[in-house]
Order: sequence, then structure tokens, then C-alpha cells
Amino acid sequence: MKSKEELPTLVFATHNANKAAEVERMLEGRYRILTLSDIGCDEEIVEDSDTLEGNARIKARFVKTQYGMDCFADDTGLEVEALGGLPGVRTARYAGEKADSQANMSKLIQALEGVPETDRGARFRTSICLIQGEEELLLEGICEGRIALELEGTAGFGYDPIFHPEREFRTFAQMSQVEKNTVSHRGRAVRKMVNALLARFQ
Repeated sequence: MKSKEELPTLVFATHNANKAAEVERMLEGRYRILTLSDIGCDEEIVEDSDTLEGNARIKARFVKTQYGMDCFADDTGLEVEALGGLPGVRTARYAGEKADSQANMSKLIQALEGVPETDRGARFRTSICLIQGEEELLLEGICEGRIALELEGTAGFGYDPIFHPEREFRTFAQMSQVEKNTVSHRGRAVRKMVNALLARFQ
């Protein structure tokens, strides 16, 4: 059995060690996952694309070019039908560059004021760019749902308290992490990547 240092390594373009550990567990011990902090990357990677795919690609290519390591990066957006797909690529900065989740959710609820539940359709979309050697792969996970009329639940992060995934009466913020991962956009995108990576061992 290989030691962790002997395993093929992938850098996850994030500073979140918990997210990296989660992916490493899903990869069944066949890959070693490092974060940006692990490789000493403290530079701010400017995500200035107008698409989620573009931002994921920017982050992954930055790591590959600057550090020469195989890597993957993700970007996520909330697309609301009644708002023409907004906030989309600006999901994390919807209420301003320094806005927090509360401000973003408040702005979204206000923007949908008067819109009935039947017309509050939305979807979360996660794009992952995986680079191994010379190969670049784009993967996507989508979770359809709708925007709640008000905040419901206290768990999770971001827009979780106002997003009802399809066929669910609860918001993400009212679900356990395991339940959310089963249906979430990010969970679906990561599972596609995991399957692609594990297939290399078959």
C-alpha cells in the first residue's frame, strides 16, 4: 500500500481544508489532495470571467502554470429565472464586493418581491475544471429548485436558507450535510470528477 506522499497529487484551488478532505475521502485513498495553503499559494487569483466555467478554468490554469501541479478548481452560481439568470457569476458578490450572505439573500428576496412561488424557479450550478498533465476537463453539476419567500433554516452557508431543491419542502439550510451533498449541485459535480479520476485505475 502506498504512503500518502507516494500517491498522485491534485491541488484543489481553495484554502478550505475541509472541502479538500471531503474530496480526498471520496477518492478512496487513491489521490492526495492539497489546498492552496498547502503549496504556499497566497496570491489572489482574479476571477474576472463572465462565466462559471471561465472562472474555474482561470483558477485551475493559474495553479498549473505557476506551480506546475495537477489541479482542479470550482465555481458556483445561483441562476434565478425571474431575474434572467442573475445573480449568476456574481452570486458571491450580488450585494457588493464586500457583501456577506445575509446581504446577498436580502437583496435577492427584495428583487423577487411580489413574484409568486410558481414563478420563483432557480438553479444552482457548479463548474469544475480538472487539469491532469496536458488534459483539461470541464464538469458540471446542477440542482434545480426555487427561491423561498423568506429565510428557512439556520444550517449551511451562502443562499442555503432560501433555496428549496426540487421535490423538497425543506431548504438546504434545513437539511443535514449528508442530505444536502446527495442532491446538491456541488455534490453532483464532484461525484462526476471523482468517477472520472477513479476510472483511471480500472
